[in-house]
Amino acid sequence: MSLAQKLQEKFFRYVAITSQSDASQDTVPSTAGQLELAKVLQEDLAKLGLVDLEISEYGVLTGKLPANLPSDYHKVPTVGWVAHLDTVDVCLSPDIKPQIIKNYQGGDICLNAEKNIYLTTAQHPEIEKYIGDDILVSDGTSVLGADNKAAISNVVVALETLWENPQILHGDIYVAFVPDEEIGLKGSKKLDFSKFPVDFAYTIDSCELGEVIYQTFNAGSAKVHIKGVTAHPMSAKGVLVNPVLVATDLINSFDRMQTPEHTEKTEGYIWINGIDANVLEATVSMNIRDHNKTLYEARKQQIRDAVEFLKLRHPKAEITLTMSDTYANIENAVTDDNKQCIDYIYQAMADLDIKPQTIAMRGGTDGSFISSQGILTPNYFTGAHNFHSNCEFLPMKSFVKSCEMTLKLIELITK
Repeated sequence: MSLAQKLQEKFFRYVAITSQSDASQDTVPSTAGQLELAKVLQEDLAKLGLVDLEISEYGVLTGKLPANLPSDYHKVPTVGWVAHLDTVDVCLSPDIKPQIIKNYQGGDICLNAEKNIYLTTAQHPEIEKYIGDDILVSDGTSVLGADNKAAISNVVVALETLWENPQILHGDIYVAFVPDEEIGLKGSKKLDFSKFPVDFAYTIDSCELGEVIYQTFNAGSAKVHIKGVTAHPMSAKGVLVNPVLVATDLINSFDRMQTPEHTEKTEGYIWINGIDANVLEATVSMNIRDHNKTLYEARKQQIRDAVEFLKLRHPKAEITLTMSDTYANIENAVTDDNKQCIDYIYQAMADLDIKPQTIAMRGGTDGSFISSQGILTPNYFTGAHNFHSNCEFLPMKSFVKSCEMTLKLIELITK
């Protein structure tokens, strides 16, 4: 069976398990399907010689493929791969029905004739770069789930390749499959690092062929709760404090050009992404993002200053601020001592004749948190396009190249 056939078989197997995460839940994992997928993976990995396979109370699956090096072999770094179990909730069906377009010949793709859903070249002209390739797509009612089940399939097939070819030398390889990445990297924050004792790690959680990511946002969130003073309009003068208007004053204190819709590349922002209000109280929710650590901290201070001014402007209102960090820029963790794991990515691409596309991601990966814990974890491509969309697609040749990257990295690390 070819690498492409193995990848497709594994991908169809894993996306068949519904594992969409649910941000409304406080438990980790947030959905039962993620735990079901972890159990399936545990069984699959046990057949490939992995040991110490364990699913934690949080649904984090860890395991180890022991080294097969000769006793007199030089010291080899211990490496890990991390992939997330959940698919994203973007108000589409949680159930994924993948299909493959064989030998794509250009033009629009009908994803679902019954519902008249198309992937069009007008909206997604990049699809025509893949004429002649086989393309994985959904049925248009859901995401495809390449984020991140393409990565899961990639890692499993790479490990299967090592199991079937014991002459391929490798050091200790650890894996961690974590839940709830899409709702705040909650699974990686529950990772027991004593069960993942690696020198560095990789995620496979970005888009098209050649993408390399070791720059992500520094990310945080803030909530401002405002309790007003209620009064009947007939006697409200000098008494009523309207929390909706207080919240409006807060929102208007921020630069409208420093928002997601007006920024790009490494430009940061404060995103007012929610307001819940009535006559008594209001809560304003914000996301804070910046690649630059100093500017990120300055944006947090800007929110604190805005809240303090709001208190002066509305002394009768009760105003409280809560703020927390969500994840950090991977690049913050890069040092001269650990950057070799990034160098391996570029060497692997050179060996595989892949043109690198280094991206400053306007988002984060599990590696954003793991890197902040002292394990540098850069990211490379799955090959897919249009993550978080019903028009997500994955060209098979790019999928194969992603898995070849994993195998090439193992080879380079072992040399």
